[in-house]
Amino acid sequence: MNTVSSVRVGIVGLGNIGHHHADRLVDLGADLVGGLDIQADARRRFAEKYDVNTYEEKAELFAEVDAVVITTPNRFHEEYAVAALDAGLDVLLEKPLAHSLESAERIADAAKQADGFCMVGFNNRFANPVEVVRHYYEDGRFGDMSHIEANYVRRRGIPGRGSWFTSKDISGGGSLIDIGVHAIDLALYFLDFPEVVEVSGVTRSQFGDKDDYTFVEMWGDDVGPEGFDVDDSASAFIRTAEGTTISLEVAWATNRPTNDEFFLRGTEGGARFDRASHELEVYEGGTGGGNHLSTANVETQPNDTHKSEQKLFLEAVAAGEHPGRNTVEQGLAVQRVIDAIYRSSEEGRSVRLDPVEAPPAN
Repeated sequence: MNTVSSVRVGIVGLGNIGHHHADRLVDLGADLVGGLDIQADARRRFAEKYDVNTYEEKAELFAEVDAVVITTPNRFHEEYAVAALDAGLDVLLEKPLAHSLESAERIADAAKQADGFCMVGFNNRFANPVEVVRHYYEDGRFGDMSHIEANYVRRRGIPGRGSWFTSKDISGGGSLIDIGVHAIDLALYFLDFPEVVEVSGVTRSQFGDKDDYTFVEMWGDDVGPEGFDVDDSASAFIRTAEGTTISLEVAWATNRPTNDEFFLRGTEGGARFDRASHELEVYEGGTGGGNHLSTANVETQPNDTHKSEQKLFLEAVAAGEHPGRNTVEQGLAVQRVIDAIYRSSEEGRSVRLDPVEAPPAN
């Protein structure tokens, strides 16, 4: 029987996120075969750290592995994901699906035709409190869901001005496509991916393009505002065909406290989930013994969400079948919402989405 240790894996894109994934693959006991990057320095550092071969040409790595984890900048997702799928490999593709809706659609088309499968890296779904919320939702504890407030707000958190993150040509956008993608995905996941029919949104660039941008720490190096042409915050309102709504607040930078909270509101109950702290509260009311309201604190075991995600991916590769979670169809649904928010902001009006086949649950 195939096991995780039998899976030969390669990393495509050997920057910080590539190392983050590689560390967890090693911890899980996978056979980390090598890495791929166009930058010689990145290949050298990866080879020295993990004692594996590194490659500049994708065909060389693809010939040695069963699966790949793709962590390149967004613009290059399509190139490597489609090539890997065409080569018969299984793919774990970091979020977002792509830098544009059109590119995401081409990845989805390739995945439909492939012998292997593609899983999209929405790691926040694997947080244990999220699993509990999904269980309560499926069990009917919340009743009919009416609204979700989704927040992913940093007071100051632009990831390296001057890097690919702040170049629209490479990233496809700023805060919305970088961290807002997680908030949108979680909200839709909590609701079992209903069809989105209308989106109204505004994106802003108020901080990142300033010479005097004030920050305390930065994920990457700050080389200044030149070339910063993406959003640093966004607000949106999303309607589904079922009548459920989602309000979205996203920011890399804003003059307000950091906020990572999700509020779920249903007819029978609700919940608050803090993505950063993993705190979970459940809100309910009843009449037994007299009218009352209750707030329950739900404690869960802490877990490394990327590691949990990778474990499922590796087990699916070993079994030779799609894990049934984090599907390309769901990634494409999220990408459609992102695209609609950007279009709504540009056009100054709400945007209606064409009907599409709903992605499978989970």
